[in-house]
Amino acid sequence: MKHVGGLAASLASLQERLKQREQTESQEREANPPAPQQNKNNLVQLPLWPDAVRAVPNSFLRSALFGAIRKGRRRYLDGEQIAAVDGIEVRYTGQRLDQGDLDVWEALLHAVREQDLGSECRVTSYALLKLMGKADTGGNRQTLHKRITRLCAGAIEVKNGRYVYIGGLVGEAFKDEKTHAWLVVVNPKLRALYGPNQFTQIEWAVRHELDGQQLAQWLHGFYASHAKPFPIKVETLLQLAGSENEATRSAYQKLRKALDALAKASTAKGAPFSYEIREGLFHVEKAGSRAQRRHLARKR
Repeated sequence: MKHVGGLAASLASLQERLKQREQTESQEREANPPAPQQNKNNLVQLPLWPDAVRAVPNSFLRSALFGAIRKGRRRYLDGEQIAAVDGIEVRYTGQRLDQGDLDVWEALLHAVREQDLGSECRVTSYALLKLMGKADTGGNRQTLHKRITRLCAGAIEVKNGRYVYIGGLVGEAFKDEKTHAWLVVVNPKLRALYGPNQFTQIEWAVRHELDGQQLAQWLHGFYASHAKPFPIKVETLLQLAGSENEATRSAYQKLRKALDALAKASTAKGAPFSYEIREGLFHVEKAGSRAQRRHLARKR
C-alpha cells in the first residue's frame, strides 16, 4: 500500500509540473507572437492556395469591412468600429468598402501570392480583370483603378487578442498608363492575418456566379468561414453584412432572396447549401471544406 501511495504522489507531482510548464509556455507564446512566415532567404510570403479559390482573413469575412452597401455616394468612416462577430474587432478609416472592392483585393493577393510581400509585384490590368472574370474594357479598367485607389487610401485596425494590425489593405501601387501594368506593394505584416485557422479559402466559382449580388456574396464568405454555422437572428446577420436597408420587412425579403441565390449557386457548383427559419433564427446547413471537417473532428 505504501508503494501505491508513493506512486500516486509521484503522478500528482508530475501532473503539477506539467501544468506549470504549460502555463509558462502559454505565457511565453502570448508575450512573443509568431512572426510572419519567412522562407529560407528571410522573405515573407503568403501561404499558397489553389487557383480555384481565393483566400481571405476570417476577420474580413465575419465583419462588415467589405459590406453589402447601396450603390451611389459612399459614407466616409473615421476610425469607426465595424460590426463583427464576438472575438473580432475591426476599425476602418476611409470610404466604405463593398464586395466589388473585395473582388479586387482578392485578385491582387491571388496574383502576388507566390511573390515576396513588401516587394514590387508586377501585374497587368488584363490579368486582374481576367482573375475577376471580367472583360478587359476601358470601363472595367477605370473601375479597377478606382477600387485600387480606394484600397490604398483606406486604413484598417484589426485586433486579435492583445495585438493589433494597423495599416493599409494595399501598401502602394504604381501604374503605367500606356501598358496598363501595375506595380503593387503589399505590407508583409498582413501575413499575420493568414495564420492557421485565421483565413478561409473561398470557392471562386460560387462567388463569381453571384457577381453583382452584394448581400449574396457577403453571405457566401460569412458562411464559408464557419465549419458549422450557428443559428443567427435576421437583424444580427444584416448588421454584420453592413446592410444599409433600414426597412425591416424589405430587408428580411432581401435577405431571403440573397440566401436563395446562394443556395442555388452553391448547389450548382457541387457545394450543397440550405437554410430554414425557426423561431426567428436562420439555420444553415452546408458542406464544410476538407480543413473544416478536420477541425470539427478534432473538437469531438
